[in-house]
Amino acid sequence: MTSQSPAGVWQPDIDAFPADLPATTSPIVDEAAIAREAALARVGVGILLAATGVLYLWDLGASAWANAYYSAAALAGSQSWLAFLFGSFDAGNAITVDKTPASLWVMSLSVRLFGLSSWSVLVPQALMGVAAVALLYATVARSAGRLAGLVAGTVLALTPVAALMFRFNNPDALLVLLLVGAAYATTRALEHASTRWLVLAGALVGFAFLAKMLQAFVVIPVFTLVYLWAAPTTLRRRIGQVAAAAVAVVASSGWYMALVMLWPAEARPYIGGSQTNSILDLMLGYNGLGRISGEEVGRVGGGGPFSEGAGLLRLFDGEVATEIAWLLPLALIAIAAIFIARRSAPRTDAIRGQALLWGGWLVVTGLVFSLMQGIFHEYYTVALAPAIGALVGVATTLAWRYRTDIGVRIAAAAAVTASAAWTVHVLSLSPSWNPWLVPLLIGLTIGAVGLVLLGPAIRPALAPIALASALVVLLVVPAVASVATAAEPHTGALPTAVPQSTVSRPGGGRFNGPGGGTFSGNGPRPGGFGAPGMGGFTPGQGGFVPGQGAFGPSQVRGGIGGLLDAAAASPELVSTLQSDAGSYTWTAATTGSNNAAGLALSSGTSVMAIGGFNGSDPSPTLEQFQAYVASGRIHYYVATRDAAGFRGTQGGSDIAAEIAAWVTATYSPTTIGDVTVYDLTAR
Repeated sequence: MTSQSPAGVWQPDIDAFPADLPATTSPIVDEAAIAREAALARVGVGILLAATGVLYLWDLGASAWANAYYSAAALAGSQSWLAFLFGSFDAGNAITVDKTPASLWVMSLSVRLFGLSSWSVLVPQALMGVAAVALLYATVARSAGRLAGLVAGTVLALTPVAALMFRFNNPDALLVLLLVGAAYATTRALEHASTRWLVLAGALVGFAFLAKMLQAFVVIPVFTLVYLWAAPTTLRRRIGQVAAAAVAVVASSGWYMALVMLWPAEARPYIGGSQTNSILDLMLGYNGLGRISGEEVGRVGGGGPFSEGAGLLRLFDGEVATEIAWLLPLALIAIAAIFIARRSAPRTDAIRGQALLWGGWLVVTGLVFSLMQGIFHEYYTVALAPAIGALVGVATTLAWRYRTDIGVRIAAAAAVTASAAWTVHVLSLSPSWNPWLVPLLIGLTIGAVGLVLLGPAIRPALAPIALASALVVLLVVPAVASVATAAEPHTGALPTAVPQSTVSRPGGGRFNGPGGGTFSGNGPRPGGFGAPGMGGFTPGQGGFVPGQGAFGPSQVRGGIGGLLDAAAASPELVSTLQSDAGSYTWTAATTGSNNAAGLALSSGTSVMAIGGFNGSDPSPTLEQFQAYVASGRIHYYVATRDAAGFRGTQGGSDIAAEIAAWVTATYSPTTIGDVTVYDLTAR
């Protein structure tokens, strides 16, 4: 906490650093003690970051390509600067991925520097995770003290969904890092009403838009209101500074939008995920308001599996709860506790400002995730982890500051007990996963509550032990889950953390069929790409069965097929694609991005994904495809079991089916490694 001097500059307030000074500290500052505590804090931060690095980097290559869709795009960006700029899925620049490309820029540069490998694709995200933990520590520590920062960083590092996504190559890792950076810049701006820091916060949010589009903007109302309320300057100046930050948001995100819109459409790749080759369509539809309303044209699954469970309790149930909700109730309680504790503080109180910032982040983002009717996946909730960590950290520090107050100790003991009870409930969603954790947690909770209630009264030296025991109760189960998550390979488009809920109830958000068919994304599964037993999905009676119902007619025997997973092509097919690859823009074309990703990553060549991710984008048209073939730019067409694409009730284009029909009517098939292939250079 800082306080505003008569000159308008915030000055340190000794009482505002409860993590660094004991409750009985006199106004006379013991500089030697502060120096020792600062040194201990530096050691603690070093240990935290080192341990986080080990957790996020250990055996990272076991996940192979993780999300092959983005790995193939990173390969393309390393082969073509035009593909790099636009985030093309393929080096031939037929179509982009269905996101803005900032996260691909990082991976593509890594692949250019170190060559294509699982490590060059995944290490950038792991390092982003370590950086996010460091930034969260720095943000919280500036206002609430070093103890608060250490607790906040530890909670973030040990949140299972964070251990999942910082070891994975989805855009969420970069999104979280940039938003935490924006929170740090906002905190710095609040200290001295700094325009420069607030503009930097706006620029970071704008750049986060280039990672995952409109999700980055969810925090803007929160940051704006916090600054307008708590900054130590006049209201008129605050409004002007917020306007300058808004300009920074527009500039740092809008330049790319303008670039894509002004670039001639025929000279750039098709905008994947849109139905009109428009990045505005992608931003406002498939990746924007369509996620709220459920009207994403071309999505898979209609209004069912991906939006199941929408409602205020979505985050507290099923698979979502085991990803993020371990400390979510405690964080919500912390918001109220901090406001009560700082109710008499001035408007510019830094600790209450932190509660406003992180509490607003948690509540607003959580409500969006809870109520959205469109595509929702559990791993999106990694965006909540920094806010949960910060709120728990600040509340812990306040409890430590007022530890001599019996009322505070009773409240802290009640909070620890309630959090432990909630953890037992979340464990009940996966009853077969490490059942020994329940009795361990109960025993630890009894000991911690006793120490919190009686320790400081019996002997002041027991207070640190009481604090440590309470933190162990809060973190032991998430820590075990995070280590288990890091120890498990994760592949495919829908990764999930450990433990996975086995209780059947709405809100899990997974693809579940009445006969047991599921999409999960953890490790290889039968029925996917290439030979039987590789990648893909697990079919079940009434589940997600290719070639039936809304997903189009069954196509060719021997065709590859995988909506959410990609597996390696056979050596025979790889050799075929690599033969004379330099003579073609695309060595092959096939329906769907994950089918194409498996071919591209196995062969290191450019493969066209007809119809984009789901095969439901109108790109290329039949006429364009025929022109590519006539000019000798595509060598092979690789058949899929669902050449019409994977389409749900939200429709999409039939282009993939038209191209498949034309190819099968015009060219003769051959079998290469159990896969049906058409040579488009020989009628």
